[in-house]
Amino acid sequence: MSLGTANFGASGNPDHTEAQKVIHKSLDVGVNLIDTNDVYSNGEAEEIVGAALKGRRDDVIVSTKFGSPSGPEVNRAGASRRWIIQAVEASLRRLQTDWIDIYHLHRPAPDCDLEETLEALTDLVKQGKIRYFGSSSTSAPDIVEAQWVSQRRNLGRFASEQICYNLLARGVERAELATCQKYRIGVLVWSPLCGGWLSGAYRVGAEPPRPLRSKIPIFASLYDTAIPENQLKLEAADQLATLAEEAGISLPELALAFALNHPAVSSVILGPDGLAHLESALRGIDVVLADDIMNEIDRIVPAGTTINAVDWGFSPLSLSPKALRRRR
Repeated sequence: MSLGTANFGASGNPDHTEAQKVIHKSLDVGVNLIDTNDVYSNGEAEEIVGAALKGRRDDVIVSTKFGSPSGPEVNRAGASRRWIIQAVEASLRRLQTDWIDIYHLHRPAPDCDLEETLEALTDLVKQGKIRYFGSSSTSAPDIVEAQWVSQRRNLGRFASEQICYNLLARGVERAELATCQKYRIGVLVWSPLCGGWLSGAYRVGAEPPRPLRSKIPIFASLYDTAIPENQLKLEAADQLATLAEEAGISLPELALAFALNHPAVSSVILGPDGLAHLESALRGIDVVLADDIMNEIDRIVPAGTTINAVDWGFSPLSLSPKALRRRR
C-alpha cells in the first residue's frame, strides 16, 4: 500500500502535525511510497510531505503530479514543455528535495502534442530531477499510443499509471488494467474506497453522510443520492457491507483487499486524514478473499462495471456531446 495526501492541508485536515504523524506512522509500518500533487491544497500537501521526510528522504519513493490548473492564468496548467519545467521546479522546492521519484501527468492533455510532453519528461530524467514518469486516468488506447510514441521517437516511456479502481468502479477491468499488465506498467490504484462510499457508512435506509468533498461543486455529482446511478451505488454498497459482515471483516478491509487482489495492481493508495483512519485502512493488508467471496462480489457488481461513470475521474473527449453529436 501507498500513502496518498489529498486529505492533507486546507482541503482536508489542516493540522500539519497530525499529517506528519500519519506520514511517520506509515513509514514505520513499511509503507515506502508517498503520493501527492502540486494542486492538493494549492501545494500545501507537498510542503507537508517535504517537512515530514527530513532525514528519511533516501528510503522513500515520492510521487507527485502536474497538469491540473494551479491558478487562473491559462499557462499554469497542461503538459507543455514550458509548464512541465516550471511545475517540477516548484514541486522540488515545496518537497525540499533534489529529485522526484515518479512524476505523473495528472490527466491526459489532448491539446498538447504527446511527443512534446514525453520529450520534456525524458529530459528531466536525464537531468536527474525525476527518476521515472507516469500517467493517470488514461484510457487503454491512449496508454498504447504513449508507448508507441516513446518507442518511435526513442523517448522515455510512462512507467506507471494511476487509476481509479474499486468495488463500485470496475470499468478499468475491461481494458486499462490488462493493457498496463501487457506493457509492464505499474498500476497505482486511487479511490479504493470510492470516495467514502465503501467506508461502511452508506447503508440503505440510513441518513447518508455528507463528506467535505460533497460540498465542492465539481464533486457534488459523486454523492447526490437523487441521481439514479448513485442510488444503485447505495444499494450495491449496502449489499457489499452485508457480505463483509458475513465474512467477519469490515467493508473497507473488503474493498482494499479486492483492489490489491488484481494481478495488474502494484499498490493501492490510501487517503487517510488522520491516524485513526490510517490504522483502520492498514488492516486490509492481511485480508485474503476466498473464491466464494469474489464470486459474490461479481454478482453484486459484475466484472468490468462502473456504476457511475463520474467515479472514474476522467471522461474521454470522444464521449463529449460535441464528439458524439457533431455539435459546434
